[in-house]
Amino acid sequence: MNKITNLFNIQYPIIQGGMIWNSGYKLASAVSNAGGLGLIGAGSMYPEVLREHIQKCKKATDKPFGVNVPMLYPNIEEIINIIIEEGVKIVFTSAGNPKTYTAFLKEKGITVVHVVSSSKFALKAQEAGVDAIVAEGFEAGGHNGREETTTFTLIPMVKRNITIPLIAAGGIATGKGMLAAMVLGADGVQMGSRFAASVESSSHDDFKKTIVKVQEGDTQLTLKELAPVRLIKNKFYNDIQELYAHCPQPEDLKRLLGRARAKRGMFEGDLVEGELEIGQIAGLIDDIKPVAQIVAEIITEYHQVKSALAQHNF
Repeated sequence: MNKITNLFNIQYPIIQGGMIWNSGYKLASAVSNAGGLGLIGAGSMYPEVLREHIQKCKKATDKPFGVNVPMLYPNIEEIINIIIEEGVKIVFTSAGNPKTYTAFLKEKGITVVHVVSSSKFALKAQEAGVDAIVAEGFEAGGHNGREETTTFTLIPMVKRNITIPLIAAGGIATGKGMLAAMVLGADGVQMGSRFAASVESSSHDDFKKTIVKVQEGDTQLTLKELAPVRLIKNKFYNDIQELYAHCPQPEDLKRLLGRARAKRGMFEGDLVEGELEIGQIAGLIDDIKPVAQIVAEIITEYHQVKSALAQHNF
């Protein structure tokens, strides 16, 4: 047992990222059933759809699971109320001020975790009373911090500044990566990209196949003027770069982005005009597997590498 397994009452300190268009109840329940903590991604769900996924997740697992709530989305109050009504006991918040809902959620007996990209925001989240921090390096897929701090740098810096449990995210998809994060001071890890390329992920099969094809250097952090996001380079990405050549205003970028671009790419499988969000670690992901197999392989590799390192003599 460690701080994270104790906090969530789970077997392994592995949390699945609550990714939009990937993290429906099938993925969340599969990760929880495999011994980790599954998260439903509320960011791509209308309130009633979220309610349906929570109810289905409760039927699919008797293990703990949570909901990831990006706080910049509309309907946030309705989403929070549904989470409380449905008896969800773990909430991960991101993209907003942790002070807004932390105290309210904790009054309802909910464990609250906040996602940050810097030590400054980690301290603010701790002051707001959250139970744990996810510190996410800029290797991560999807929406990201502007600071471009890598996970290897970020984790020890945040660890030095906080006293509550710390979860590392960004660029972790293997047992080796998990061990490295723990050595740097993390109490657990959050993985997005590895679970996006799973059988149970709710994203389109063509998107999953694209993740497997991604090589080193095929993703890029862009759209910093709006909300930094890491994307696979495709036609839509190239259109963004072409627009940047003409020194665009934020309004020009918003016009190009339009609406539902991420849904189009990840959920509907438009690999040309869609927004394809994935992390740099996709370059190490070579297959689409069931969640149970993914978790088992990560844990096996973690213990093998830990044992092998213990036998090194310096």
